[in-house]
Amino acid sequence: MSLVSEAVARYHKLIESEPYIDLAWAQTLQERVQAEKLDGRPVSPVLRPHFVTKRDYAALTKATETILSAIARMEKLVLTTPSLLSRMQLLPAERMLAAVDPGYTCNVSSVLDTALTEKSLKFTGHSSDLPDGVLQGDSLAEMYFDAPLVKEFRKKHKLKKLPGQKPLLTAILKAYKESKGKQKRPNIAIVEARLPFQSGASEHAVLAKYLSGEGYATQIVSPEQLEYRGDVLRNGDFTIDIVIRRLRLQEFLVRYDLNHPLIRAYKDRAVCMINNFRADIGSKRTMFDLLTDPRLTAKFPAAERNAIRDHLPWTRFVQPSKTTFGTKTVDLLEHVTKHRAKLVLRPNDETSDIHPVYGAQVDDATWEKALRQAMRSPFVVQETVDQAHAVFPLMQYGSLMMKDMVTHIYPHAFNGEMQGASCWLGMAGTSGFSTLTGLAPTFLLEGK
Repeated sequence: MSLVSEAVARYHKLIESEPYIDLAWAQTLQERVQAEKLDGRPVSPVLRPHFVTKRDYAALTKATETILSAIARMEKLVLTTPSLLSRMQLLPAERMLAAVDPGYTCNVSSVLDTALTEKSLKFTGHSSDLPDGVLQGDSLAEMYFDAPLVKEFRKKHKLKKLPGQKPLLTAILKAYKESKGKQKRPNIAIVEARLPFQSGASEHAVLAKYLSGEGYATQIVSPEQLEYRGDVLRNGDFTIDIVIRRLRLQEFLVRYDLNHPLIRAYKDRAVCMINNFRADIGSKRTMFDLLTDPRLTAKFPAAERNAIRDHLPWTRFVQPSKTTFGTKTVDLLEHVTKHRAKLVLRPNDETSDIHPVYGAQVDDATWEKALRQAMRSPFVVQETVDQAHAVFPLMQYGSLMMKDMVTHIYPHAFNGEMQGASCWLGMAGTSGFSTLTGLAPTFLLEGK
């Protein structure tokens, strides 16, 4: 029995024994989560943390940092090679803003969607964004670490909290300094798109509270509140030195044009934007198309080529073309039609409106229809990877239930270095929304 399996078995045995089986402690825990306003519902639906061994964490760190190095290398190549830039499927505005020098070099924050099983470690997507897990993870970790059942569990199994928000602040200030920011205590604006029915996303409030507590005046603002005059971006009397962008450029362009104060301030380098618009290139799923094309990576360092081979699934932009699959040249559309059970169609841009289509979950006719639709808008086709599953205890209607959950690991990287990770849970066998999805606090399992 592995270390994780042994730890999970003991945890589940504890939760089904006195005094924990009455779930009074669990009710108190859930009330604490809601009192912290981490979400309208508990941000964590489960009663057990997710455990990662030191060995798996070390392997995840090495793979994450190597793949991020390859992504950064490919981003630079894309920006200097028009033929590769066209393969990214950028909008004209995205292409124009990608050409603007942001004033600093590294992506401040990155996250990789990871399937980590006992047999493999695969990355299925990358985003240059602030992961929700790092924003909410510190609070969750504190709540669960001191919960009565976890304290009992820690008498025999040593747990360690993972790095949280502090590395994020360090990376933000490093980018600000590199961009020649002059203020010792820069003012920070978290810019989000507020819809009429929203009162403000919880992770933004958590981040603003943390930054303010560290001595940096911080406001959550919407684009409508911004003004740019006298070479200063402001919200009323509040002058802004750093913008933490919490909306993607495509979302922004639906509502605003390129004459918006935020865009003008960015182009003039009047603010340091985290992450900058250039970073959106790495968030396109076509980035994996380029990385898994061996003709483009032939001169990459051996460590990066090996990591791409071992940890990235084969990915191609959907279009009528000849391409490589392993050592063979294939007709892409014929290959996709013939091998649907091993493939998934994904939109090039992460969106809540368009969901991936897994070939194994649909019939031939539905797959062919999805393929035709994918050819009309930017989509990629990607090899499926083995999903990681784990059983978690939950409290539903006051009773204890055990559920099989799909676990997605999100390593948190700042300036290319991994600093912690979070675990997002989904219900096994479902592809749509479920109230049982959410974060599981993640701890390093260091042994007994």
